[in-house]
Amino acid sequence: MSATKREEVSSHLRYIRLELREMHQMLIKEDLLPDLSEAKEVHAQLDALLGLLSDKGTKKIKSEFGNF
Repeated sequence: MSATKREEVSSHLRYIRLELREMHQMLIKEDLLPDLSEAKEVHAQLDALLGLLSDKGTKKIKSEFGNF
């Protein structure tokens, strides 16, 4: 994996980790569910990360959030 791609993956993972940590804190401390748009955003980041890691074109996976 090239250094540039490695940096992009690290950046995506840091962002996703922060977003998931915030959602977790909302669940634990405030007993609230995260906003659906936040969950969709993290899902999109995971898709982008998968695209970076995959050498081949990725198949479109049906999203659980597509109906909302």
